[in-house]
Amino acid sequence: MIFEPWIGAGVLIATAATDAAYVKFTASVVSKRPLAAANWSGIWYMLSSFAVISYTNNWVYVGFAIVGSWIGAYITLKYFHHEPSHPPAPCKPSA
Repeated sequence: MIFEPWIGAGVLIATAATDAAYVKFTASVVSKRPLAAANWSGIWYMLSSFAVISYTNNWVYVGFAIVGSWIGAYITLKYFHHEPSHPPAPCKPSA
């Protein structure tokens, strides 16, 4: 099996984007936004297919998938975190 650096980079980028899409998918599910959740789910599977096909043909690419996954989740939560669109209701005063 031949290692291709461009395939490794592609796997890293694809898994980073996959995890970013997964984070957004999960946020959409929690927010009960079915259309957004469905869209992110489709994107998530489309992106992950490239990485899976690549690393099932050569186990070396699994390392790139691991690093890309970490980067995607970290960056998405660190830099694309938004406050909930529906803030919690204020507490009722005690009587």
